[in-house]
Amino acid sequence: MRVPAILRKPPVAYSLVAAGIAAVIAVAAFAYANAPIHVQTAAIERNVPVRVFGLGTVEARVLSKIGFEVGATLTELHADHGDRVGKGQVLARLNTGEQEAKVAKARAARLIAEVNITKAEANLEKARAVFVQKQETNRRKQALAGRDVVSLQAAEEAVRDEAVAKADVAVAASETASARAQLTDAIAQSSYEETMLRHRTLVAPFDAMVIERHKEPGSVIKAGDPIFTLVAIGSYWGLAHIDEARAGFIEVGQPVEARLRSRPLETFTGRVVRIGLESDRVTEERRVYLKGENPPVSVYLGEQVEFWITVARLDAALLVPSAAVHGYDGRQGTVWTVEDGRLRRRPVQFRHRTEDSRVEISGGLPADARVVVRLERGLREGRAARAAEATSP
Repeated sequence: MRVPAILRKPPVAYSLVAAGIAAVIAVAAFAYANAPIHVQTAAIERNVPVRVFGLGTVEARVLSKIGFEVGATLTELHADHGDRVGKGQVLARLNTGEQEAKVAKARAARLIAEVNITKAEANLEKARAVFVQKQETNRRKQALAGRDVVSLQAAEEAVRDEAVAKADVAVAASETASARAQLTDAIAQSSYEETMLRHRTLVAPFDAMVIERHKEPGSVIKAGDPIFTLVAIGSYWGLAHIDEARAGFIEVGQPVEARLRSRPLETFTGRVVRIGLESDRVTEERRVYLKGENPPVSVYLGEQVEFWITVARLDAALLVPSAAVHGYDGRQGTVWTVEDGRLRRRPVQFRHRTEDSRVEISGGLPADARVVVRLERGLREGRAARAAEATSP
């Protein structure tokens, strides 16, 4: 048997073999590329809670650093760290010796002013009696002078005496008014000194827990120096810092679950009671305040807490992982869908986002379309696809 001449040339034979292999590979690649691809698609889920996570701390709505309005030596302390105190309970006292002397002096000045009023009123009554007497005398003498019984000089002196007596009444009345004004001043001064004496006793402004005691007996303090830090009983609450991008659906009254760092095995519940009106300009977080319904017996200010706020509960929702969305901007993006057995890219709208980074499709999806939840290699517009529902996480 004779071998064709063309095959007897090794380079030509190798080229034909290579071309054949390349053709086979191309056909196989084409067949693989156009074979139906298996993808996982999302299924409708029921009763899905939408929760927003926030990290925060335990705080107190009513926290006061209380002290004296005056300065002196601290002589008594009647409360310490961890004590519960009632409204009006005496917590501390300052040295009162100097102030008690001022109160005694003010009270004495008040007594003197009261005595001066009595004296002035007596002088006024005396001046009025003298005035009445001088008036009567003047009337008689003027009548007698008209009948030439008394001299003209005596009549003129009677007129003068009446005028002097009238002036004496006016002077006595002014002295009485001055004495009354002095009494008012003395009462005010006495009240002031007594108030300053009371300021040397520190009382609890509300039912509270003593968080810290800042001074010890014998310390010389200035006005306004804090002596105790108090937290009102029942005013503990949580402060959560929530990313602004997740805070839009948070409302007052929504349920909250919390986990304290010191008690990770327990879950505490509560409600949103306040949403801060000013966000942090650096961290871009919103402050959300939460009130506990079953707080622990011992609460520690500043302790780190993890919060989960339930902002919605979806009766039926189609959720896809955010990783399966192209160009997601918080409102819309593009997903792969299976429509009539073929892959399509479809822009859709989103609403809620779950804590496991899945987003709820709210619009833009045809009724028969199924959304791909896991991006596989080989996804291409128009390629045949076989869809299988993914298992819910």
